Amino acid sequence: MKTSKIAILKTTPKTILDDYKKLMNLAEYKKTLPKSSKTIIKINLSWSLYYPSCSTPPWQLDAVLKTLKDDKYKDILPVENQTVVTHPWKGAYLNKWLQVMKNHKVKFQPLTDVKWITYKPKAEMLAMYDIFEEIQIPEIFKKSNVIHLPTVKTHGHTTTTGTMKNAFGGLIPKYRHHAHKKIHEILVDLLAIQKEIHKGIFTAMDGTVCGNGAGPRTMIPYIGNTILAGSDQVAIDAISSKIMGFDPMKIDYIKTAHDRGLGIGDIDQIDITGISKNDFKKLNFRFHVKKSPIIQWDQLLRKKTQDTKWLHHLLFYSPVFRAFIFASELYHDKIWYNAIGKKHIDKFKKTEWGHLFEKYRYGRYPKYKEVKNWNPY
Repeated sequence: MKTSKIAILKTTPKTILDDYKKLMNLAEYKKTLPKSSKTIIKINLSWSLYYPSCSTPPWQLDAVLKTLKDDKYKDILPVENQTVVTHPWKGAYLNKWLQVMKNHKVKFQPLTDVKWITYKPKAEMLAMYDIFEEIQIPEIFKKSNVIHLPTVKTHGHTTTTGTMKNAFGGLIPKYRHHAHKKIHEILVDLLAIQKEIHKGIFTAMDGTVCGNGAGPRTMIPYIGNTILAGSDQVAIDAISSKIMGFDPMKIDYIKTAHDRGLGIGDIDQIDITGISKNDFKKLNFRFHVKKSPIIQWDQLLRKKTQDTKWLHHLLFYSPVFRAFIFASELYHDKIWYNAIGKKHIDKFKKTEWGHLFEKYRYGRYPKYKEVKNWNPY
């Protein structure tokens, strides 16, 4: 029976950098990522504003870069993309990534400003060609390594989100919101594409501060004190889903990827290292997924109008869609963040992880060329 190995460690703010190094070596990351290839660090930005558990925390990026540098990896490129509601430079600044990168002497690369090329996968696609006329990928991703830096959190579209969903942010331009119609199939397609284009794929997932509820943004932060790593993208998403309290084989994107042989989603076929089997069995955060009003309306309108082509096109493929973007920014950035989010942030700041976040510096606000104004339709 085929198995995969996932490393899990309990950690603390005082030991986090050393623990990540131990974690990555337990997961044998050097066997997966050849030093002769460029190593892309795909950061996770779910909100340009800082909110605990939402995006890659600075210590996760810091630890992974430190480990790579210590182990003599040289060609390292941290990247992140743009969405209709996030800005890569603003997010990199407010989440304190830029100073971390500067400390490690690597440069941040928004994917809006790189060359994208048409790609024709060898694998059969489940949904990509149903949603998009052609498949485009960043040219720099071809024949590179990639390390994903997701967090442990819930998601209103996919129940849980992790490394497979993190690739969604790197391999499709700004109009990827159209994929919400068939999001589980799209995530499986993207994993098949990753396996074709990358030299090695690895994930270091942060569960120090996790997100419970209406993810990927409006969640309740939960101190998990846990980090995970592995080279099987399906397995690490399955393990993180189990830790959150879900049955991974009942989550469509995990089960479909498992059934198509893209990785292992069955917990019984995954070898755990770093903690004992008994301790792993006890890990259950008992999370419950919810949907924010924005996700509820997005799903409702896409579903109700999908058979009425002219109306669906008007709502999602024309300037009318800008009203939805405005509504999302108003709800998330102005209303929820100020009325509810800041209360959770104030509570988080009193924790040890909050103290660690405060120790990281913002650095100077970046001077940058305005990012490419991609068509969101």
